[in-house]
Amino acid sequence: MSNKANATITPAKPRKKDLSASIINFLTENNDKQFNYKQIAAALNVRGEEGRRLLIKVLDKLRDDDLLLETSRGRYRINNRGLMLEGRFERRSNGKNFFVPDDDANIIYIPERNSKHAMNGDRVRVQLLAKRKRAETEGTVVEILEHTQSRFVGVMEVQKHFAFLVMDNKYLSNDIFIPKEDLNGAVNGDKVVVEIVEWPEKANNPVGKVIDILGKPGQNDTEMHAILAQYDLPYKYPEEVEKYAGLIPEKIEEEEIARREDFRDVFTITIDPKDAKDFDDALSIREIGPFMWEVGVHIADVTHYVKPGDLVDREAENRATSIYLVDRTIPMLPEKLSNGLCSLRPHEEKLCFSVIFQLNDKAEVRQSRIARTVIKSDSRLAYEDAQAVIETEKGDFSSEILKLNHLAKQLRERRFASGAINFERYEVKFNLDEKGKPLGVYFKESKEANHLIEEFMLLANKAVAEAIGKVPKGKKAKTFVYRVHDVPDPEKLDTLNTFILRFGHKIKQDGTKIEVAKSINSLLDKVQGRPEEDLVETIAIRTMSKAVYSTKNVGHYGLAFDYYTHFTSPIRRYPDMLVHRLLESYLNGGRSVDQGPLEDECKHCSDMEQVASNAERDSIKYKQVEFMSDKIGKVYDGVISGVTEWGIYVEINENKCEGMIPIRELDDDFYELDEKNYRLVGRRKKREYRLGQPVSIQVARANLDRKQLDFIFA
Repeated sequence: MSNKANATITPAKPRKKDLSASIINFLTENNDKQFNYKQIAAALNVRGEEGRRLLIKVLDKLRDDDLLLETSRGRYRINNRGLMLEGRFERRSNGKNFFVPDDDANIIYIPERNSKHAMNGDRVRVQLLAKRKRAETEGTVVEILEHTQSRFVGVMEVQKHFAFLVMDNKYLSNDIFIPKEDLNGAVNGDKVVVEIVEWPEKANNPVGKVIDILGKPGQNDTEMHAILAQYDLPYKYPEEVEKYAGLIPEKIEEEEIARREDFRDVFTITIDPKDAKDFDDALSIREIGPFMWEVGVHIADVTHYVKPGDLVDREAENRATSIYLVDRTIPMLPEKLSNGLCSLRPHEEKLCFSVIFQLNDKAEVRQSRIARTVIKSDSRLAYEDAQAVIETEKGDFSSEILKLNHLAKQLRERRFASGAINFERYEVKFNLDEKGKPLGVYFKESKEANHLIEEFMLLANKAVAEAIGKVPKGKKAKTFVYRVHDVPDPEKLDTLNTFILRFGHKIKQDGTKIEVAKSINSLLDKVQGRPEEDLVETIAIRTMSKAVYSTKNVGHYGLAFDYYTHFTSPIRRYPDMLVHRLLESYLNGGRSVDQGPLEDECKHCSDMEQVASNAERDSIKYKQVEFMSDKIGKVYDGVISGVTEWGIYVEINENKCEGMIPIRELDDDFYELDEKNYRLVGRRKKREYRLGQPVSIQVARANLDRKQLDFIFA
């Protein structure tokens, strides 16, 4: 960081003009970096509350004048870009389209007339237009570089000579015109998938054709398939891939067993959710000396069966992850592999990739090794069964399960002592009838049995990442896939601190990573059982960075690990398959792979993980709305879970269903959004609605098409 600008300002009250010049000088000298206002204040020696306030004002003015770019909220760099930019187009049904440049700086407004009919997510080249005073920066799309979304879900409206697809889509304001000859058997009222074929330059409506009929709206299968189709996710497995998988031999050859470490006679167990069919992982344990234990973390050897570039591999790579909707799993691999060949079912010989640890009674790792193995699981337990053994200390294999639990508890304690952050979230689950209709809601919480499995999986993932990434000083680590989680943005920590002060809490913002993490843990402990618990947890989670896959290792902040990867779920995650292949190659002395293509793979897997997560959330939202649809007029207690310019979100306490009170219902005043303090404030009466505030609501409407519940204050 350059300090040339330090001399231009004394700690006394800075002048606006001097400050502008100093900021521009400082950011120009560091034109490849971005800084938040605190870092800029420190570099320019701006002190005191008044100086900081002026600094923020000047930064905002320089940004509005396009001299600086705000790359993310509160982070700035010098604007040194040209008039032509490439990036992502974001289409909105209200006509407010935006362009997000690759450099992640200020987004640019694109009026519909300048959009060249680009679709949401398209990669485009944009020309910046001359800026009008006090107006947003505008651009015009000059070229569509890459189309992404061209398929849409909606309901058919069939007239005598033509038809339209009527959508409930936040990305497209115009219905899609469908010629009669392209209906493909769809009739009025069908929910269908339509592909846009063309969008003539002068036409208001794009032209499309029906490519799949999902069924009648409101039916469970129709709606679940519609959610998947909306995100361009597959809802059936390609027949040729299923056929190809069907040809993979099931018999394990004796030569293959001879090449592996044999764990068939060592006690081995799988513990998974009650309804799971794909058992990725198993644990073995045996005593190898006084107070010494060998624990094997055995992971299905998927890459023994799926070869790089074969039909199954290409399909798995494309999907990148299994998807877990409310009522079904959309597997990454064909069923023959996910539920059969690779699933570590009890009393069957299975091939594994394993990490074998030698631990003392304090769960300290004395030695570890990675090996290809063959196992034969003794038992398959659901988490509930294992939990019963832990609680009663009775049942089959109780001594082994209790010993594994004893070790896992110590691993967990040590992890939190090192600064891992303890976000314990419950899962919302539904009791469904045979037609998929929700009869009730329940919450699934993690207990000791879940923690037992989690700790050994974390240990294995960490050991694998260290085996490749942790090299002697002066040596270069080979290119690898890491699961990384960056440190929280100081700006966000600052906002969190300001917010929790009102409840009498405070976190440490400066100091080592471990100190800050321990301070966040201490906050989460303090709010346990208090009215603000959910609220503080939600805001603390928002403060965190997102965990992603990358070849660039920055460590995993949330777990307090310097090296971490995903190795333990190759049946349901493609990055784990990549890790298995790299591991095999490197353990056999293979050369480091090219970083560029592997980083692209990492980005694809991170993106697909996000898409799958959105689809999973939509399926929960749909079931919540369906569950509440016969409860119109009922009154519930809830808590404000979100505040936006368009309304207040409220989560019902008893069933965690979330709905919205539209801003139009707040007709007693004109309300303004105070984003920093998560509240709406009435301009005249100063009445406020705050995140976390308890309220009583009445269910007003349940719109299944929009997956939206509308509430009014009771």
